[in-house]
Amino acid sequence: MKHFFSIIGGMGTIATESYVRLINHRVKISKDQDYLNYILVNDAQVPDRTAYIKDHSQPNFFNALKEDVLGQAKLGPDFMVMPCNTAHYFYDDLAALTDVPFLHMMRIAVHQYVDQFPNSPKIGLIATEGSIYDHLYEDEIHRVGREVEFGGPEIQPMVTELIYRDIKEKGIVDKELYHEILRKMHDEYGCDVILLGCTELSLAQEQAPDHPYQVIDPQSIIADVSIELALAIRNGQDPRQACQKYLYD
Repeated sequence: MKHFFSIIGGMGTIATESYVRLINHRVKISKDQDYLNYILVNDAQVPDRTAYIKDHSQPNFFNALKEDVLGQAKLGPDFMVMPCNTAHYFYDDLAALTDVPFLHMMRIAVHQYVDQFPNSPKIGLIATEGSIYDHLYEDEIHRVGREVEFGGPEIQPMVTELIYRDIKEKGIVDKELYHEILRKMHDEYGCDVILLGCTELSLAQEQAPDHPYQVIDPQSIIADVSIELALAIRNGQDPRQACQKYLYD
């Protein structure tokens, strides 16, 4: 297969399915051959990211991802994408394993926030406890000179319930809970823009988009970027040159 990209997924599987669904439905097609070429690694056995980030005595998820990245690198993809925000805890270590361009979903999303909302100095952040605990998005947002609002102590338990109890455990999106989280971040904590810092939250946005709030959805953004790059490369652009605009320092 020529000109394909690799998806390092399975964290979780339903969220990865959402990313694949987005790229399949958003690419413009008139025949089967217009779809994108990709290889999906749905590694559902990757240990829980948040558990390790908060407690290093828990199983380390790096080795599983290392095997996935090295295995895909041997196949020669044009680029790699990992549709899991919290797994970007090991982004630098994983990207260093290969010369294949490795897109940083969190960084790309934060830069789009800056471009899309140039007059918004603060963004609300809802994410896994692991991402919050290790400042994964917070550091990226501060790098571009913006501030972060996490909301009050009631927000994280609501977000954790939506991500883990509903989506990961039951495979359902609690629309009312998702909208209530957004409402609180907007009305009570002054967030004109809210960043969905977990792919399960992106799934919630895909299934329950009927709300009035402005969100930055990293999974939706990386899906669009994946389509853009895959088509540019298919049309003759050098893969590294095509990806360079999204490989922020």
